[in-house]
Amino acid sequence: MSVDMFDIAIIGGGVNGCGIARDAAGRGARVLLLEADDLASGTSSASTKLIHGGLRYLEHYEFGLVRESLSERERLWAIAPHIVRPMRFVLPHVEGLRPRWLLRTGLFLYDHIGGRKRLPATETLRLAGHAAGLPLQDGLTQGFAYSDCWVDDARLVVLNARDAADRGAEVRTRCRVTGFRRNGDHWTIETTGGRFCARAIVNAAGPAVMGVAGLGGAAAERRVRLVRGSHIVVRKLFDHDYSYFFQLPDGRIFFAIPYEGDFTLIGTTDRDHAGGLADIHPSAEEIGYLCEGANRFFRRPITPNDVVWSYAGVRPLVDDGSGQPEAATRGYELALSDEQEGPALLSVYGGKITTYRRLAEEAVDRLSRRLPFLASEGWTGEVPLPGGDFALDGFDAAVEALRARFAFLEQPWAERLIRSYGTRAANIFDGASRLDQCGRHYGCGLTDREIAYLVEQEWCRTADDLLWRRSKLGLHLGPSAQGLIASVFDERECA
Repeated sequence: MSVDMFDIAIIGGGVNGCGIARDAAGRGARVLLLEADDLASGTSSASTKLIHGGLRYLEHYEFGLVRESLSERERLWAIAPHIVRPMRFVLPHVEGLRPRWLLRTGLFLYDHIGGRKRLPATETLRLAGHAAGLPLQDGLTQGFAYSDCWVDDARLVVLNARDAADRGAEVRTRCRVTGFRRNGDHWTIETTGGRFCARAIVNAAGPAVMGVAGLGGAAAERRVRLVRGSHIVVRKLFDHDYSYFFQLPDGRIFFAIPYEGDFTLIGTTDRDHAGGLADIHPSAEEIGYLCEGANRFFRRPITPNDVVWSYAGVRPLVDDGSGQPEAATRGYELALSDEQEGPALLSVYGGKITTYRRLAEEAVDRLSRRLPFLASEGWTGEVPLPGGDFALDGFDAAVEALRARFAFLEQPWAERLIRSYGTRAANIFDGASRLDQCGRHYGCGLTDREIAYLVEQEWCRTADDLLWRRSKLGLHLGPSAQGLIASVFDERECA
């Protein structure tokens, strides 16, 4: 029986794996992407949803990481203006914590070491009377406003996979790798979906990177430190578009971010994680910690009973011997096997969403040493992700164009579609001129047409895939609608 031969097999459908698949496919490689569950089903959908330099990393003297991260902000905004958008953060000064001069110095560096061009610079704020000061407790009178970007993290992953597939990659979800071995000049890979061969393997399994290395009978080249970050979502605590960066007396920080229109996202924690990697959830202690932190700053108190949704992810940080989890580096390391060992194995350790594209480019550059036809230069920093082919200030125009073509789309519906799919939203409704041609309507503009698109184009297989990763409609749709959506997927599975 013949077995398909690929140039590169990538294990892991998170942001790094999908970014590497996109880059390699665009350089002419025949790529296989293998994911045991759904795309972005782990760490890559459990972030704070930020494209940022990491202001607090400056305290740990990680200037190179901050510079690299900041240089990626506007690049990612440019290639994905539908799912990446600028966000203004307010950092209140708290008496007794970091002094004003230190905050001002850090923000000056933040503005100048990363090549900022279009994002607004830092400014000093008098919070009294300012919109961002109104929800805050008395005593917070001064602060600073600075710029970073927000991203729909799970959609970033899916769009990288979609672009990789458009360039010839084969993407297999729900396909768990059970073992792999060197076989002459290539790898033989055993999975729950069959056997495959590849000239090189990339281990981009995130928190499972060391376990995946063991499937090939090899010891991991690096050690990773598993750190759990947890978040809570509550009904919105403020009515403006600013986000907050808060300092706590224990030296940690957390964010409060406008989320999905009606909510506020609060996070994150940093806790060493010692459990398994399936079904990760915030602990009651973490939820309480985040509520307590928010209550230090906002006038309106919250309790764990106010939490409408919570989530947690395990970050695979490079183990640099740091004492506290928050001090561990957010940088990454790539380990390429020795040429004398046979076909290449490249393992990815660490990383963060902001630097995923640069990590992917460097990974493919490394592989080009063993696969010479990959020697062409990286390209992903200039080419838009699917649906991102419009101007940075073109969101409103894209919404208007979609509504002009499909008059039955109401404004909020069209806005959600453009934020999710960009210009490819039109593909969902191709040939439809009336709402009744879109099948059942489940609420929030979700119809059978969109579900079919997600199944056929975005590897969506379950209601959870749709409600919590391809979208966050799980926050907006009631139990009846969610149950109906689940039945649709059950019917598809049985068909």
